[in-house]
Amino acid sequence: MAGSAVLEAGHEAEVAERVSFNLAQLTRMYDFTGKTVAITGGAGILGSEIASALAGCGASVAILDVNPEAGKAAVDRMGELGKQVTVFQCDVLNRDSVAQTAEDVVGRLGKLDCLVNGAGGNKPQATTSPDLKFFDLPADALRWVFELNILGTILPSQAFGKIMAAQGYGAMVNISSMNSFRPLTRVLAYSAAKAAVSNFTQWLAVHMAQEYSPKIRVNAIAPGFFLTNQNRFLLTDKETGGLTARGNAIIGHTPMARFGEPCDLFGAVLWLLSPASEFVTGVIIPIDGGFSAFSGV
Repeated sequence: MAGSAVLEAGHEAEVAERVSFNLAQLTRMYDFTGKTVAITGGAGILGSEIASALAGCGASVAILDVNPEAGKAAVDRMGELGKQVTVFQCDVLNRDSVAQTAEDVVGRLGKLDCLVNGAGGNKPQATTSPDLKFFDLPADALRWVFELNILGTILPSQAFGKIMAAQGYGAMVNISSMNSFRPLTRVLAYSAAKAAVSNFTQWLAVHMAQEYSPKIRVNAIAPGFFLTNQNRFLLTDKETGGLTARGNAIIGHTPMARFGEPCDLFGAVLWLLSPASEFVTGVIIPIDGGFSAFSGV
């Protein structure tokens, strides 16, 4: 009996030591000190909040945006964390601009560990309405949405992915959308383009792992409904601030009964960029308050 008690006490001590080690290891996994993360579309609402979260975890962050003044304004909003953020002007639809920016990021910040492809968006001219039928959607508006979302993801993935291929490691997170799982009414170009982003994410994950290094991972998040400058007045009434019919329909089909907040993205993004997900590649993570799980009944 005494020997059994000694063994039990020894086992408990071993378990406690292992738990303590694992907790310390997990803490280190989410410490981005010494890591450099580039974020396209980083001046936007979601991109700048992700930049803040990464800076708060110790990362050096490169905000890439076609509008550097918007990037500087985003950095100003971050307060002290802004000291860890550098703004680079970059047109994600221009191959030369993206290639030069990738070179500048490494030149100024010393290295590259991660890429978040946050550039994207929609426009009213590519969205059906009572005044704009599907049959009349202009080709230039459709082309703009497709190119911004899918080409604006592919070109940075080429430029920054080439750096990762040369060094043999890295992590990318693309921004897909709930539209890629369930096409939404009216926004046909955006839905199709985001479905392409999800497909490209899976393709690139396999390509980078097989052709270059299994230590290069490519994943995506698929946000549900977040209020941004682009969709605010589709979901809320500009005059009253109340929900539109579309906004009400979305909340009615979201089990958590609210729109997402930028901070709701942090956990998934940090996980996908960190060593905590080192055996995860080619996945698209819904962050949608249960929208994709709800059948409507």
